[in-house]
Amino acid sequence: MNLLEGPPVAIAYRDDGEGPPVLLIHGFASSVAVNWEGTGWLAALGEAGRRTIAFDVRGHGDSGKLYEDEDYLPEAMASDALRLLDHLAVERVHVMGYSMGARIAASLALAIGERVAGLVFGGMADGMVKGIGGEEEIVDALLAPSLAEVTSERGRAYRSFAERNGGDLRALAACMRGQRQPLAPDEARRLAQPTMIVVGSRDTVAGSPERLADMLPAAEVVTVPGRDHLTATGDRVFKDAVVPFLERTA
Repeated sequence: MNLLEGPPVAIAYRDDGEGPPVLLIHGFASSVAVNWEGTGWLAALGEAGRRTIAFDVRGHGDSGKLYEDEDYLPEAMASDALRLLDHLAVERVHVMGYSMGARIAASLALAIGERVAGLVFGGMADGMVKGIGGEEEIVDALLAPSLAEVTSERGRAYRSFAERNGGDLRALAACMRGQRQPLAPDEARRLAQPTMIVVGSRDTVAGSPERLADMLPAAEVVTVPGRDHLTATGDRVFKDAVVPFLERTA
């Protein structure tokens, strides 16, 4: 991993391959290694002739950790992506985000407009507008003295995932509180870029991809059969949909 020094925070990133660039933004409590490398995305996009730029979101992975809720507002997290693009002198890019990463991708697209050639929202649909709910339950689970003391099923799932990935639980709690700011419907309608929304058929977190698509000027929906919020990430159906989408929206 390379390191883009702050302020406001150091950002760890990878820049691999050659060709038209794709910026990859991972989900909550995840990282480049978990969300994009371990699922085969970096290899698949590289084989498709794409340059991949992937970074650990602030508070995650090898990037710097911050502990105030306001440090994790979507626009603050999107500013790290913009700083990285400017550092690498990337003028135009496709952006793919998964779950929380999709919400950050939306903020980035609103901020830089035509520099974003196209968007892929994975694992997140109209949940980014209406909210996914249960955030305080997740925060309580992250801040509990131990996993054994977490009683809610959802809280245990998030705490287990965070621990498994070596997450900083206090930073993640602040992130969960800060990044839950929803995308306003009028903001969604301003996302004029070609957009693909990809959600597992058993995903109970993302919300309705059809309802989000109805808000966007140029969106299409792909359903990953039999997959939930976690297992859709690296599915072949997902990859087989995204690669041609990148080609036709270049």
